[in-house]
Amino acid sequence: MNSSKNFQFGLLYLIHLLTHADGSMDDHEISAINDIRARESISDEVFEEFKSEIEGKKEKVVYDRGIELIKDCSDEERLRAFVHLYKLSEVDGRVHVKEVRLLLYSVKMAGLEFNDVVKASQA
Repeated sequence: MNSSKNFQFGLLYLIHLLTHADGSMDDHEISAINDIRARESISDEVFEEFKSEIEGKKEKVVYDRGIELIKDCSDEERLRAFVHLYKLSEVDGRVHVKEVRLLLYSVKMAGLEFNDVVKASQA
């Protein structure tokens, strides 16, 4: 898998976990995901392949695969992915404690600093 595809799949894996962390996905999150897909040129084909890959998989397996893919990306791609995730966590108007834990732990596992993600999201 090339870097761009790793980025797209890794981002989708982590988006899936983040949007399901609080137990529900609302229209604001769906709209934000569609915006992210458009900005990152994630095709319907890639999205459908991703959905097939995660079907029936446990959360831990999805998380491990997402982090593995993101770790294979460039520093710039990793930061961009977590900026998307950070903004996505806020889109429904409330940030659930599970979303915070997922973000903090994932940022650390990806070799980034949370403050860098916050700063980049405000740029």
